[in-house]
Amino acid sequence: MAASTHTHVSHDTHSTTSGGAWSTQRIATTALLCALAFVLTFVEVSIFPPAPWLQYDPSAIVAFVAALIYGPSTGVLVVVLPWVLKTLFSFNPWGHLMAILAGVALVVPATLVARRVGGTRGLVLGMVVGSVVAVAACVVGNIFVTPLYTDTTVEVVIQSIVPILLPFNLLKVVITSVATALIHKPVSALVNR
Repeated sequence: MAASTHTHVSHDTHSTTSGGAWSTQRIATTALLCALAFVLTFVEVSIFPPAPWLQYDPSAIVAFVAALIYGPSTGVLVVVLPWVLKTLFSFNPWGHLMAILAGVALVVPATLVARRVGGTRGLVLGMVVGSVVAVAACVVGNIFVTPLYTDTTVEVVIQSIVPILLPFNLLKVVITSVATALIHKPVSALVNR
């Protein structure tokens, strides 16, 4: 009898064929996760009252779960593809670029650390590392990107780091990480049935 083609979740070859190509199940699941993330890009919520123009969308939760199940490359795909598709419906290239930056900066380091360390400890440590990287990337990204599409100067963006950018982005990564921690095991179990 042939060995199972499914490997432990901590490997990037999860649900692949023995040659490393993506299995039909992995392709279908990734497509479904991309579609769900795409829909969630339209669910924008103001989560930080001092800056109601900054919106949170839960699409990164789906990408984070995808990365924990299939690896960082799938997580990146589930971050990037929905935002590229959203450009067809809502042309906001700078906002979409920042959303991609935030998602990739959270998902990739978090998943790499979680897989390297393993277990609950690895997941928590990965989420902390990913959150720090994502917040730093968002702050730096805002310094350079915001002045490109608004009348805001770099100096004004820098002055907004402590009162606005840091708390908003911290809140965003905490919501995403907690939601991911709560749902990734049930989703993984469902995918691996």
